[in-house]
Amino acid sequence: PFRRPLSHPGPSPGYRTAGAPRRSRPQVCLDEPSRQRVAEVSPPRPAEPGRQARQDYEYERRGVCNLCLACEPLRGWWDVMVSARRTRTGWAHCVKDLLEVHYPDAGRVVLVQDNLNTHTPASLYEACAPAEAKRLAGRLELHSTPKPGSWLNMAEIELAVLARQCLDRRLADRATLEREVAAWQAALGPRRLGEIEACLGLAGFVISNGMPK
Repeated sequence: PFRRPLSHPGPSPGYRTAGAPRRSRPQVCLDEPSRQRVAEVSPPRPAEPGRQARQDYEYERRGVCNLCLACEPLRGWWDVMVSARRTRTGWAHCVKDLLEVHYPDAGRVVLVQDNLNTHTPASLYEACAPAEAKRLAGRLELHSTPKPGSWLNMAEIELAVLARQCLDRRLADRATLEREVAAWQAALGPRRLGEIEACLGLAGFVISNGMPK
């Protein structure tokens, strides 16, 4: 159900903090916002000499689609998936991709997410065979943010950056949204990684070979 655009790979081989390996138990944040698809009714008029670009106030709603953003703040990695809508099976496929594609060697993934009824191991059993669902659930350590405190999920920081730099305009269809998100990740990934490393440096970590110590 998901089409996965480009993801930023982050530094290699991984991060260590406080001198202890963390790759066997990475801490990942996940959030799933909805995005309204909006189309132009009248074509925008480009800028001309002595006149600014113009856009009609009227627009056409074309439904919504779902974004699933996963990020590992200490590693400087993130990935954005786009789906038709938010469902239990959609979350399950997102988690399966996270565990088997991005963290195949991690013994357990600490997953921070919002307190939603779709964000439970029961969703894995709806999307996968019982044996596979049990195997995937056994590799997860789920932590839900309080209902009035979703801002504690650091994935919302990356979503705010994505919304401000890429999605703050009219995007009419899912294909255009996927293309623009992939371009944003490819263009701004290295810069965001530099910002994260700068924040880690201010927090007292020493960056060595792509790893804070």
